[in-house]
Amino acid sequence: MQKLSAGNLVYFLNQLDKNQTYNYINPKTKGLIKIEGIDLPEGPIRIKRWNPSKGETELDKKIETISSELIWRIANAFNPNQPINFDRVLGGSYNTRSVLEALLAHTPQFYYCYPGRIENKGSLSSVKHGHKHIIWKPEAPHRSGILESIETDIVISEMPALDAFYDSLVLPDSFEQQEIDIDIQRRHAQIQIALYFIGKQLSFRTWIAQNDKGILYQNKRISEYEGVIASLKDEKLMTAYDDAIQAALLIDCIWFKNGRLMPAVMEIEHSTGVTSGLTRMKNFYDKFPPYPTRYVIVAPDELRDKVIREANKPQFKELDIRYFTYSAVEELYSLCQRRSLRGVTEEFLDCFMEKILDKHF
Repeated sequence: MQKLSAGNLVYFLNQLDKNQTYNYINPKTKGLIKIEGIDLPEGPIRIKRWNPSKGETELDKKIETISSELIWRIANAFNPNQPINFDRVLGGSYNTRSVLEALLAHTPQFYYCYPGRIENKGSLSSVKHGHKHIIWKPEAPHRSGILESIETDIVISEMPALDAFYDSLVLPDSFEQQEIDIDIQRRHAQIQIALYFIGKQLSFRTWIAQNDKGILYQNKRISEYEGVIASLKDEKLMTAYDDAIQAALLIDCIWFKNGRLMPAVMEIEHSTGVTSGLTRMKNFYDKFPPYPTRYVIVAPDELRDKVIREANKPQFKELDIRYFTYSAVEELYSLCQRRSLRGVTEEFLDCFMEKILDKHF
């Protein structure tokens, strides 16, 4: 499925006329917006906003910023031809969210619309007039610099957002001796835990990197959890390949199933060191006989361009890397927390992982 990045949105917005003022989508909102500057490739975007009906002028106002974080959160929410509600995506946070919404709706690929809203009362359901949404229609652009609405037959059931919850987590003392920020290490560990619980739900056994087995989660070492592999020598697939076992010891997470399958080999790259994870997986790949699996980089959504660039380097191409974003991990983890998934195949994972070989950014 086609996805957007913050860089895409900033590129679209940078095409708007910087000398023009822009209206909000709601005609009852009398304010005006002007773009003061844009930092490529991913923002922030500097704007001014004022309300002439209250006697305000552009000169009265200070420059405000639309942050890269806000832009990324909105970019991650878009899929082609599926409307999104900014307030629901952002949980009502960010005081420039309505400005970004308005500016984006002035760019050619984005329209505003009012999809129907399903209202449930007891056992009865009805479709009511919905709230304002923005829809991305890359195949049907309109003229730049104007607001365009579009009719839609889409109706939305406004279910609660899927949040991923982590309980008490304690890092081993050895982590404090590393030159990596402790918050980054904690986030890395949270994603490792999410991958373990996803694997458990899908009946996989999970290898956790040897140097991470001391992580305490819910007052228990992660190595003590059911289905966490104590030694790779215990896995039938691995027993005959000592060199491959050595190469796999520090790989963040490997899933095994039924003694015959290896659904995924995964490296978590929270900061910017994507190459180190790719190198570890390539070392394992070279020492293990050709075998059907997924080689996966698990990384924050905002590292997409870097993951694509590094994974497409000649030395890593044969890994045919998948990209498993943090948001996709936590979407699947949240689903596992709420539902007992049964009967799904390994291909179910492919709905959450993006193939990036030969992609460009």
